[in-house]
Amino acid sequence: MSEFVVTERGGSVRFSVRVQPRSSRNGVVGVHAGALKVGVHSPPVEGAANAALIEVLAAALGIPRRALRIVAGATARVKVVEADGVEAAAVRALAEKPLAIRSSG
Repeated sequence: MSEFVVTERGGSVRFSVRVQPRSSRNGVVGVHAGALKVGVHSPPVEGAANAALIEVLAAALGIPRRALRIVAGATARVKVVEADGVEAAAVRALAEKPLAIRSSG
């Protein structure tokens, strides 16, 4: 199993995320192949899954959605996400415990 890596750079952190679209519920599932696995109920159509991913991560990390951005892999299942205003330890903590997130929609 690959290790989940969180990189700190200039007030932000970067980490890999593996998105599971059309999941039965929104939330952080754990780690898969070195990436944080996140389930989103939305389908991977017209950016819906990416928007849901940002919403789930923002809720899980307790930061505004505008503090998160997808920096690589926007059309792929595995993405690189950058988050401002959060410590690497908070992201690593998500990987250790599954967390369901209620949808605001």
